[in-house]
Amino acid sequence: MSKKEKVAFYTLGCKLNYAESSIIAADMAKKGYDIVDFDENPDIFIINTCSVTDFADRKNRKIIRKAKKINPDGKVIVIGCYAQLKPEEISEIEGVNLVLGAGEKFNIDKYLKAIPEEKFISCEIEDVSGFHSAYSSGDRTRSFLKIQTGCDYICTYCTIPKARGASRSGTSEEILANAREIAEKGIKEIVLTGVNIGDYGKGIEEDIDFLGLLKKLDKVEGIERIRISSIEPNLLTDEIIEFVAGSRAIVPHFHIPLQSGSDKVLQSMKRRYKRELYKERVQKIKEIMPHACIGVDVIVGFPGETDEDFTDTYNFINSLDVSYLHVFTFSERSGTEAATMNGKVPMETRRERNSQLTNLSLKKKFSFYSQFIGETRKVLVEKSKEQNVYTGFTDNYIKVKFISSANLENEIVNVDLQEIDEDYLMRGEVK
Repeated sequence: MSKKEKVAFYTLGCKLNYAESSIIAADMAKKGYDIVDFDENPDIFIINTCSVTDFADRKNRKIIRKAKKINPDGKVIVIGCYAQLKPEEISEIEGVNLVLGAGEKFNIDKYLKAIPEEKFISCEIEDVSGFHSAYSSGDRTRSFLKIQTGCDYICTYCTIPKARGASRSGTSEEILANAREIAEKGIKEIVLTGVNIGDYGKGIEEDIDFLGLLKKLDKVEGIERIRISSIEPNLLTDEIIEFVAGSRAIVPHFHIPLQSGSDKVLQSMKRRYKRELYKERVQKIKEIMPHACIGVDVIVGFPGETDEDFTDTYNFINSLDVSYLHVFTFSERSGTEAATMNGKVPMETRRERNSQLTNLSLKKKFSFYSQFIGETRKVLVEKSKEQNVYTGFTDNYIKVKFISSANLENEIVNVDLQEIDEDYLMRGEVK
């Protein structure tokens, strides 16, 4: 390479994508490329895409067009789930030079040498195999650590198994090595990421499951917090909950997808549990960790979801001792079973149901935060965006805002929790 080519990344979607972008960028830096910001007129744009919804696809295309405006002569490389699922569609977007699927995205440098003259498309679904370890390192405060990828579930609304292949895991040895590297960088919190992390252990010869990995990670020196990003309710066992309650570093924060509070809709989605199991998981957590934060994923407007089904979902969630919701409006995805189901819910109805659950989420969040007013909790401080104004999260995921003249970035400090402001942030004061 005669001169250092400048490479910029734009990552959309999940935490797993961010971890993978980070490791790809580190590899390219080792190979002599200069990693820069997206707006620094790079020679090469690498866009790591998401394809969870049609909206995500539209955003992907918008970023591709933005890249060509920044540097019309720059090479545009598209990787990620959108690339894996719709390579031909992407290849027809003006300005795209290279489309790489899941099997090829960790070898970008090799393909770059092949595209000066024409587009090169490499995207084979059959090639979605193997495991590439990864973690993000751009944030001084926390790092997303990839422990697993792919999924063996067949939820009728989801394209992820097609985009990322079968469930497979990294060995505990390589994951622990990454965790130690993260600790050496001074990063205090690890977020465990993957497509279905509770399924950890598949695809490796080692006899270990998710609980076994947690026990090993809990012993890594230098990491003060370990956060579980999301775990399926049918994979969240009593043993996992009990271990978290007594662990050194794993924080009392669970994000558990529900998707619907109607057993009829759950069956139509081909989810692997009924709502009673979900209720039992929430009750078990709160029984031994009453201070724990519990987040919920829910989809509204799934085909066949009647007003009665939605009311069941609303009332069920309202009855649970949960802390916040991530509400998704159902979006038809080509290639999924749900896209061809009868009982399509009008978009206006979907949006109204989303609005109702979003408001319920705010009520749940306010109620959860209110329990801790007057307490002192430890906060991992993030980078200040305003002079002397800091934010950070408690171990149980309360976002706190406070003023300090001292530079507290990446420190864990005791903060008195005082009041909830209009932005649903907990105001506090450093002790």
